[in-house]
Amino acid sequence: MQRGNWTQVTEFILLGLTDDPVLQVPLFMLFLLVYVISILGNMGIMVMITVNRRFHTPMYFLLWNLSIVDICYSSVSTPKMLINFLSETKTISFAGCVTQMLVFFAMGSSEVCLLTVMAYDRYTAICNPLMYSVIMNNRACICIVVFVYSISFLNAITHGILTFTLPFCASKNITHFFCDVPPILKIACSDTTLNEAVLVSVAGGVIALCLIVILVSYAYILSAILKISSSDGRWRTFSTCSSHFLCVSIFFGTLVFMYLKPTSKHSMVQDRVASVFYAVIIPMLNPLIYSLRNQEVKLALKRAMRITYVQRLRRPTSNLALL
Repeated sequence: MQRGNWTQVTEFILLGLTDDPVLQVPLFMLFLLVYVISILGNMGIMVMITVNRRFHTPMYFLLWNLSIVDICYSSVSTPKMLINFLSETKTISFAGCVTQMLVFFAMGSSEVCLLTVMAYDRYTAICNPLMYSVIMNNRACICIVVFVYSISFLNAITHGILTFTLPFCASKNITHFFCDVPPILKIACSDTTLNEAVLVSVAGGVIALCLIVILVSYAYILSAILKISSSDGRWRTFSTCSSHFLCVSIFFGTLVFMYLKPTSKHSMVQDRVASVFYAVIIPMLNPLIYSLRNQEVKLALKRAMRITYVQRLRRPTSNLALL
C-alpha cells in the first residue's frame, strides 16, 4: 500500500460491544455459555447423524453440513470477542482481520445457500415424492454442497479483495467485535461507493435470490399440505419442515437488516446488535430448534440417553461379577 495522506495499516483495534468495564465480565460469562452450547449442540447433531443410519438421508446430510458451518461461523468471531472482553489490548493483526472476514463471509454465504437447498429438499420430498430419490441422490447432494462451498469462498474472496485494497487513514478503530465489511468501510479514507454497490448487489442479490427460492418452495409446500385431508397427516408433514422454516426466518431477518442497505446508512450500534444475533446466537439456536421441533431427532436423542442410562446401570453389576 503506497504512502500518501494515509498510513500503512498493520493492525486494527476492535472496539467490541461496549467499553463499560462493569459489563465486561458479565458479557464474557454470557457469551462463553452461548458459545459452549453452540459448539456442543452442533457437534451433538453431527455425531447423532453420523452414528445413526436412519439419518443417512439428504435432509440430514445437509443438516450435518449446516452444523459444520455453524461451528466455523461462531468460532471465527466469538473466541476473539471473548478474549477482548478480558484484555486491555483489543488489537487484531491485518492478516488476522483479513482471515476473519473471509472465513466469516464464506461461512455466512454457505449458511444462506444451505438453508436454500434444504428448502428445496423439503419441497421435493413433499411435492414430488416419487422423484425424490432420483433428484436428491447421494451424488447430487455432494455436488450441491461442493458447489455451495466453492461459490461462498469465491464470494468472500471478492469482497475481501475489494475491501482490503482500500487505503486506511490514521484511525484503526473498528466499531465492531469482529472484522466485517460495513465497519471496515467506515474507516477507509477513500470513496467506497463501488464497495457499497458490490456489497448490496452481490451479497444482497444472493440473499434476495435465496430468499425468493425459499419462499416459493414453502408456498408450494403449504399448498400441498392444505390438500391433505387428514389433520394428523397435515401436522406430520408440516413438522418435517417447521424447524427449518423457523431457522430461515430468524437468520434471513437479521441478514436483510444488515446487508440490504447502503453502508452510509448503517448505525454501528444497531449493526453490532444484529451481528451478535446472527453470528453468535443463531449458531446456538439452530441445533436447539432442530432438536426440539423435529420428532425424529427427539426420538433419537431419547434413545441415545436411554442406552447411556442402561449402560451406566449395568456397569457396577459387571464390576461385581468380576470380583
